[in-house]
Amino acid sequence: MAIITVRIDLAKNIFAVHGIHAAGKPELIRLSVGRAKLLD
Repeated sequence: MAIITVRIDLAKNIFAVHGIHAAGKPELIRLSVGRAKLLD
């Protein structure tokens, strides 16, 4: 299934990214990304 919703938990330096597919179940959980990489 494709991810239809992406949520980003904001913090000062590290962000946690969550993806939710059409059935409402988590598809991608807690991918930690630094600020510089998120802006790319």
